[in-house]
Amino acid sequence: MGFFDGYNLATSGMSAQRTRINVVSANIANAKTTHTADGGPYKKQNVVFEEVLLQESKKTNSINSEQRVDKNSDSSLRGVGVKSIVEDNSNPVMRFEPAHPDANEDGYVAYPNINPVVEMVDLIEAMRSYEANVATFNTHKNIDTKTLDILKA
Repeated sequence: MGFFDGYNLATSGMSAQRTRINVVSANIANAKTTHTADGGPYKKQNVVFEEVLLQESKKTNSINSEQRVDKNSDSSLRGVGVKSIVEDNSNPVMRFEPAHPDANEDGYVAYPNINPVVEMVDLIEAMRSYEANVATFNTHKNIDTKTLDILKA
């Protein structure tokens, strides 16, 4: 494990959680959006994470990219990344509001199937994960600082 690997792990987690915070915030902001550019109500989005493995050869910009990554090997760095942002395919919530400009011929308006309470819980969870990664980064920094102080003496 290299000197900066701990920092890379923590920052990959912070970056992934920042993306999640942004997506959840967009879901909350659009919880009442009944008309989008694509037509229809806003569709809730979810973040899909994936494990990120980097080989020593890739970290040193080696050209040999045909090597297999062994998950149990010390030559791989584990982190997290955003695989994709997917739209929720659940049906919209139909509410009877005949005076609404987006009401259909029966007087029903299609609202996004977004529960703000669930989204707030998701937001808090993402914020706590982000904070845990910051704490990990700071702990790693403190360990490195103490190590360097010992080596100076």
